[in-house]
Amino acid sequence: MTNRAPFLFLVTSLIVVGVIAATFRHDNYGIPWLPDTKSRIWQVEARVEFRASGGPSQVHLTLPPVQSGFELVSESAASSGWGFTIDEGNQQRRAHWTQRDVAGNQMLFYKLNLAASEESHQPNPPTHVLPIVNWDEPSRTAARHLIKTVTPITAGPHTLAVQLIQTINRTPADQNVSLLTSNYAPSELLTRVLQTANVHARSVQLLELEDGRRRQSLVEYVQVWDGEQWRLYDPQRGEVVETSHLLLWQTGQPSVLEVEGGSQSRVSFSMISQTRSSLLLAQEQAGDLALSLYNLPIAEQSMFQLIMLLPVGALVVVLMRVLIGVRTSGTFMPVLIALAFLQTDLLPGLSSFIIVVAIGLFIRSYLSALNLLLVARIATLVLLVIAIISLFSIISYRLGLIQGLTITFFPMIILAWTIERMSIIWEEEGPKEVLIQGGGSLFVAILAFLLMDLAVVRHLAFNFPELHLLILAMILLAGRYTGYRLLELKRFEALRK
Repeated sequence: MTNRAPFLFLVTSLIVVGVIAATFRHDNYGIPWLPDTKSRIWQVEARVEFRASGGPSQVHLTLPPVQSGFELVSESAASSGWGFTIDEGNQQRRAHWTQRDVAGNQMLFYKLNLAASEESHQPNPPTHVLPIVNWDEPSRTAARHLIKTVTPITAGPHTLAVQLIQTINRTPADQNVSLLTSNYAPSELLTRVLQTANVHARSVQLLELEDGRRRQSLVEYVQVWDGEQWRLYDPQRGEVVETSHLLLWQTGQPSVLEVEGGSQSRVSFSMISQTRSSLLLAQEQAGDLALSLYNLPIAEQSMFQLIMLLPVGALVVVLMRVLIGVRTSGTFMPVLIALAFLQTDLLPGLSSFIIVVAIGLFIRSYLSALNLLLVARIATLVLLVIAIISLFSIISYRLGLIQGLTITFFPMIILAWTIERMSIIWEEEGPKEVLIQGGGSLFVAILAFLLMDLAVVRHLAFNFPELHLLILAMILLAGRYTGYRLLELKRFEALRK
């Protein structure tokens, strides 16, 4: 009883650490819990066109900021003969192209892949004081009259913006609104009026995402700080709630495109939508981690995909032996057999295993008459197993049974030791015990194979290695079980009565 508390603490710690680590991997690197999870990818291309006047030239293109609903997967630039860098110093990232001597029509490309994401980012509150809005008369008087008219029926920045949009777009418009709309664009007008009313507002430019669109321009909207978040407004329709198709590209100064040493500049956008595996996206993003299995070569990754399934098979063996009471030939022989089944498929592997072991037992009965030492006997069986497998593979190939070639995935030493062990049991306890332990080994191996072959188990075992701590905790719990096994209940049924 005194050792129970530390033991339970150890088991609980393993479970908690495993769950927390796996959840962290899922939340921070986007590795999905299920193998078939798909993500929507937007491929956006910005095309910059201008006419270089000769001599040195520089081009600055504002890049989208970090925002909720989208996650940057990759970005690249296509600009032959141009130097390219990404400036991170400003409040908003900018692409920077440079060339010392250039003339004539130029075309630069910037491409980025964005994944639709449910992750939300904390909004950046306004860091500057409200600017002083300069109005020309009579626009100043008209703006103040508009604010004075709308303010009494509002309760904050949000409702003020909504009422202003409704008033500005009302038909017919009054004289003050008509004067203002004739001098200012809708987004600029709404921003200036809100700032005059001491509300943090800014004009922003967004890209409306639609699959297959080409040569699109940015659209101007208005963002208003309500004290907790930036709300988005269409200056003609009101608040925008559904933003999954809107990519925020520009949030203020500097301008979207700046060209030095050129003229007639313009930027246009094209986009397509694709569906890609969430796991592949996560592997691309987690590949830079120092302790990631994704950094291993492909061949080693394939090997580890099998190795990571061994704890699952070990758990099946522990439960079947400790709780059910199934007798097997060797403690963890069924796990190795199940691992071979993963390479051969169940039915071809099962039939090949039974044939090889049956032939091996027949030959082993002759070797027992030679009175060989154990080491020599096992070595002889290894050679015989190799000969049997080689002959079996040749015959299968000649008969067109390609599945028969997969028998080579069975470990030679394991087959030889299985034959030796079953032969000893046959001599000491009879053929009945051989059938019981051999059948039990195959039964547990089949159960382990069926579990290890599940796509979700393969996915979790390799992509969330922290979950092996939960398997370890269950094995430790099963290891402390001292009650009757399930098959023993029938054995002691008469005693119970």
